[in-house]
Amino acid sequence: MTSYRLNQGGLVDRATTLDFTFDGRSFTGHAGDTLASALLANGQRLVGRSFKYHRPRGILTAGAAEPNALMTIGSGGRTEPNTRATMQELYAGLEAVSQNRWPSLDRDVGALNSLLSPFLGAGFYYKTFMWPAAFWEKLYEPFIRKAAGLGRATYEADPDAYEKVWAHCDLLVVGSGPAGLSSALTAGRAGLRVILADEHHALGGSLLSETAVIDGVSAPEFSARCVEELRSLPNVRLLPRTTVLGWFDSNVFGALERVQKHVAVPAANRPVERFWRIAAKHAILATGAEERPLVFGGNDTPGVMTATAMRSYLNRFGVAPGKKVAIFTTNNSGYALGSDLESAGVALTAIIDSRADGPAYSGQARIIRNAVVTDAFGGKSLTSIRIKHDGRFETMDVDALGMSGGFSPVIHLALHRGGKAQWSDERAAFLAPDDLKGIALAGSVTGAGNIAESVAQGSTQAAGLASMMGKSAAAMSASVEGEMENRPSRPLWFIPDVIGKAFVDFQNDVHRADLKLAAQEGYGHVELAKRYTTNGMATDQGKLSNVNAIGLLAQARGLSPAEVGTTTFRPFYTPVSFGALSGASKGKHFQPVRKSPLHDWAAKHGAVFVDTGLWYRSAWFPREGETAWRESVDREVLNVRSNAGLCDVSMLGKIEITGRDATTFVDRVYANGFAKLPVGKARYGLMLREDGMIYDDGTTSRLGENRYYMTTTTAYAAPVMSHLEFCAQALWPELDVRLASVTDQWAQMAIAGPKARTILQGIVDEDISEAAFGFLAAREVSLFGGKLTGMLFRISFSGELAYEIAVPAGYGESVADALMALGEPHGICAYGVEALGVMRVEKGFITHSEINGTVTPADVGLGKMVSRTKQDFIGKQMLSREGLSHPSRLRLAGVMPLDPAHTFKGGAHILSKGAEATLENDQGYVTSYAWSPTLQSPIALALIVNGPDRHGEEVVVWNGLLNEFTPARICDPVFFDPANEKLHA
Repeated sequence: MTSYRLNQGGLVDRATTLDFTFDGRSFTGHAGDTLASALLANGQRLVGRSFKYHRPRGILTAGAAEPNALMTIGSGGRTEPNTRATMQELYAGLEAVSQNRWPSLDRDVGALNSLLSPFLGAGFYYKTFMWPAAFWEKLYEPFIRKAAGLGRATYEADPDAYEKVWAHCDLLVVGSGPAGLSSALTAGRAGLRVILADEHHALGGSLLSETAVIDGVSAPEFSARCVEELRSLPNVRLLPRTTVLGWFDSNVFGALERVQKHVAVPAANRPVERFWRIAAKHAILATGAEERPLVFGGNDTPGVMTATAMRSYLNRFGVAPGKKVAIFTTNNSGYALGSDLESAGVALTAIIDSRADGPAYSGQARIIRNAVVTDAFGGKSLTSIRIKHDGRFETMDVDALGMSGGFSPVIHLALHRGGKAQWSDERAAFLAPDDLKGIALAGSVTGAGNIAESVAQGSTQAAGLASMMGKSAAAMSASVEGEMENRPSRPLWFIPDVIGKAFVDFQNDVHRADLKLAAQEGYGHVELAKRYTTNGMATDQGKLSNVNAIGLLAQARGLSPAEVGTTTFRPFYTPVSFGALSGASKGKHFQPVRKSPLHDWAAKHGAVFVDTGLWYRSAWFPREGETAWRESVDREVLNVRSNAGLCDVSMLGKIEITGRDATTFVDRVYANGFAKLPVGKARYGLMLREDGMIYDDGTTSRLGENRYYMTTTTAYAAPVMSHLEFCAQALWPELDVRLASVTDQWAQMAIAGPKARTILQGIVDEDISEAAFGFLAAREVSLFGGKLTGMLFRISFSGELAYEIAVPAGYGESVADALMALGEPHGICAYGVEALGVMRVEKGFITHSEINGTVTPADVGLGKMVSRTKQDFIGKQMLSREGLSHPSRLRLAGVMPLDPAHTFKGGAHILSKGAEATLENDQGYVTSYAWSPTLQSPIALALIVNGPDRHGEEVVVWNGLLNEFTPARICDPVFFDPANEKLHA
């Protein structure tokens, strides 16, 4: 037997012994233990060090609110820091390491911070690290970063799998205590689809630690019978080890299931964690209440813990909290613990009750009423306490102290959608508001004081919801014996005559004096106090500390807790791993892959693919003998210029716009005019943001009186669709317009070059000569003798005679094959996005490198496109701002090196000739760069101060990263065919 394990009792499997290590030392526990209960059973009181002062800390709770017992669990890629020992199930081979200490837990150098505590009070960061300013980067910031955090994450890859799933139900029940079990049973028996979730590994909640008799059986046996029946119901799903961590719009709840966090080596075919998104018609929160610590000197000493935690370790795990125990309470919870301790044979020295009118007690322990504990002593383990009663002080030797300052209902989930907590003087606690929609509350989360009331309340709530959904349900009741009803406590925020530090937030080392100082210095508002003192931050988010902090702030400011209020409740309720949030989206599955309808065509022509957003896009097509990518790109560019080429442009965003007001809609979203665009014509369009900056560009074709086909850039396909939907739904809901994303429906390819028309005419049944199908023509066409219908556009982004043809996605590869076969005698080649990019730069066509969110149409030489006659369009009003026409704005120009043998890179800065290389002399920067095989020279587009007026000026292109200086000349951004003769061939 281990030193604190009782000879009998508890729900652990004593027949199964599990070996584990803590800080390299070997221990044993039993199946059913948590890491915390196993450590306590072995007499390990000291389990960690506090964040700021590195004070010795022990286990304080038995659940998710634990602020002290944070461990690093596992090794290698499975290393997980900041794991709460109170929630970690014990398994054979578990490796646990304490945190925030060096060189060891017992001898921690950081404990010297306690000596500096007079200088480390609330706000010391703000007061200390402001001066001298030069120290910030050299001393303060490196020191703070090194000291920040508790545990350390591993650099090794996580070998395990995670997943995300959706679930739908009629009723989600959160919590499996008496109210949760009765809710789930009532709804399940009525035939509702029920999900019951609880964060602990065993269902039953507080019943697992209870000694009362319910319906003639023990509380754990009663819960086991309820769970067994629930498992037998096909319409009920049980989710133990699952924390419901957020309540979101449309009654969707986020929940994290720890599927394999209780085994040493997870099975490869199952995830270790599963993130649930549960869409529930209704939900019942039976989340219970957290017991509040009391704020007295040395209340953080190992051996001091909440009374309900002591009951859990005693009754559920068969572990004595100490050899000589005292209890300090403001309510009846302390008496229930006292009775259980004495029944288990644990020496109970005294119950110290702050009230004068506590209940009668039949045990042997001394009852000291109208008394308080002012201090606890002992350093690394509790040795004694100091009591004040009857106007005098008394010291009592104990090695464990249970404390209860009342209960705080766990209402976090109920407030995630903006609800405000309501202070109840009667309950001495914050309660959820009454007007919640989609959820109901039952049990001690409402302030219910006993098991029978919780069972009845949970069943009544479920029966009412079942009735709303057309089901009949019989309400449950329970006969309970041997339970001590827990009447509401009387708040005890301030205990006088304290010697040591009285902690409010154990994890962040926020003590009573910090909150008093915050109020004195003008940071008494609850939100400001949180940030000034760090109370309620880090992993427990104030589950234990917030109400005590509010009470102390209220006292310091002369207000009530209701007037002070609470901080804002936000998801997540407890920490969530990045792995769970990522799910299966890691490695090659980090994001979905989109392959165009022409992907296989490009692959069989030898394409090298590049990631373009979610797309795999063909970058270039190497041929035998070509050893560098630029050789392939140069060949493709020259071949398109002299013969023809085919390029996959299916990745462009494609949006169909229809409806009676489609023309008005398109005209408003573009800066240039579309109202008079004839049917059968395409037009290049500029889409602006509300601030007048260019948002996206593309072509829009009018295929019918009220039908438009819009193309967007690949990167902005989804954002533009969202923008258009916002415009239709929020800005102009009166317009009759419908939008449909058709990006995946069409395979689209560009055929460019002087021989493009000849090749394309081989599959198009109609006349596509210059006279019949001129520049910017756009219409549906018949292909292959009427076997297929597609869309043909006379548009060019290469500067050559070019067309784009769109066919249904399933025909994309076969159409491309046909064009390549017809073009073979004419020297056609496949070309990729790199060659397309080179030809765009040669022609001076802008891309998102230029329209980067900081330019107006005039900045990129397209100011004349902006309509002067339209009454309104998005961005029009802001274009008139004085700053957008200022001469100092960066404007588009071309740049070429004086010596073609010299190169430069995108992002390099422009300096006036002879100017010193400083950012003060910066004249602009290179946006797009390419080697032009047509001109046999490097060329670039750049945004330069007053660029259009400086053509011919010699400048220096400065790359500060590589310390390169290249003499260059500003020129026209159109390097190739400035008269557009090839476009109109």
